[in-house]
Amino acid sequence: MAFAINTAIIPLLLYFAQICWCNQPTSSGKINYREKEKQVLDQILGPSSYDARIRPSGVNQTAGKHTIVRVNIFLRSISKIDDYKMEYSVQLTFREQWLDERLKFNDFGGKIKYLTLTEANRVWMPDLFFSNEKEGHFHNIIMPNVYIRIFPYGSVLYSIRISLTLSCPMNLKLYPLDRQVCSLRMASYGWTTDDLVFLWKEGDPVQVVKNLHLPRFTLEKFLTDYCNSKTNTGEYSCLKVDLLFKREFSYYLIQIYIPCCMLVIVSWVSFWLDQSAVPARVSLGVTTLLTMATQTSGINASLPPVSYTKAIDVWTGVCLTFVFGALLEFALVNYASRSDMHRDNMQKQRRQCELEHAASLEAAADLLQDGGANFPMSDEVLFQKPLVRSGDQTLDKMRQCKVHMQQPQRPNCCRTWLSKFPTRSKRIDVISRITFPLVFALFNLTYWSTYLFRDESDGD
Repeated sequence: MAFAINTAIIPLLLYFAQICWCNQPTSSGKINYREKEKQVLDQILGPSSYDARIRPSGVNQTAGKHTIVRVNIFLRSISKIDDYKMEYSVQLTFREQWLDERLKFNDFGGKIKYLTLTEANRVWMPDLFFSNEKEGHFHNIIMPNVYIRIFPYGSVLYSIRISLTLSCPMNLKLYPLDRQVCSLRMASYGWTTDDLVFLWKEGDPVQVVKNLHLPRFTLEKFLTDYCNSKTNTGEYSCLKVDLLFKREFSYYLIQIYIPCCMLVIVSWVSFWLDQSAVPARVSLGVTTLLTMATQTSGINASLPPVSYTKAIDVWTGVCLTFVFGALLEFALVNYASRSDMHRDNMQKQRRQCELEHAASLEAAADLLQDGGANFPMSDEVLFQKPLVRSGDQTLDKMRQCKVHMQQPQRPNCCRTWLSKFPTRSKRIDVISRITFPLVFALFNLTYWSTYLFRDESDGD
């Protein structure tokens, strides 16, 4: 019996001896607090004292109260903002903090500030998910970028580095003079607000890296808000942060607007070429038209096929219309030139006929005057001579009537200026040299004043 008692007591004595040895200072006179941390972890996370499946109770272990989880984010980088897919990619450090009074431990007079874990399944975790996420992954190089800190009073801090591709519905009516708001939404998947509530951490809940660089956008500001959602299974807590991006216009000014202006101006060169230079004017008009069409298709290829008209569509459409109008102007000039040639030929023929007729009449009159005394006149000649004289008198009277009926006209500057260009084809070219630049300048004034000073709410 005594031997059996001694056998039962020996392990117990060894256990207490180990504890006493651990509490003793080391050979250097210092306590091994790393060993203390191991003991604390074994104590608070032991299977008999902690179950990770159970949600922490409310404040002061109040039954029926929800667990409060405070969230903050450190935005590390934004790699891209895709207009076609309407999404953006971010890399961030995500942090959650909550109170679990089951994890309280003795800090040995402040010597143990916190305990660190790298396995998230050892403690209870909120079931948070990103509602507008398309793709995402953790970072595991060199080690998994995640940690859990347990503080002496039972507070748990969870931190992880993740990369996400999130959807961002865009309104492109003012593109490329637009601003876009992209959201990051976080919500509880299974716990309702009766059990779990997410709150933004007080004081600077969202932090952004100082040297954040975006190729075509500028992050103007960000706003934090709540977005709780109600479904037929209950109300779920939700947080969101709105990132306001302003598109950098300098890229589009150099790549789109200035080249389009140059193409339109090049199409006006045909107005200064001679109307007989048909190959030069046709090749210039067709080349600029095809180049403008290629530019427009290239712009639309990088944008989604939306049902509304964008600001860039107005610009490219009007520029394409100006280039096409310059080509049509040459067609009109060519038609007017051929019409002028036909009219000149008809006038030459008419003048030649009038001159021949006048010459025949003068020859007949001279013949009658010179030979009237020597040759007897027939009845036919006697009959025709007074008709010619009476006809001349009648024409003289009609001319005098026309002179008296015509009123003196006031000098007109436009008519005087256009009279310097006798042909209609030349007049069309001259008018086009003035009209096209003026109309294009008026369009630029209207376009930029409309879209640059347009409120963002008008584009919604």
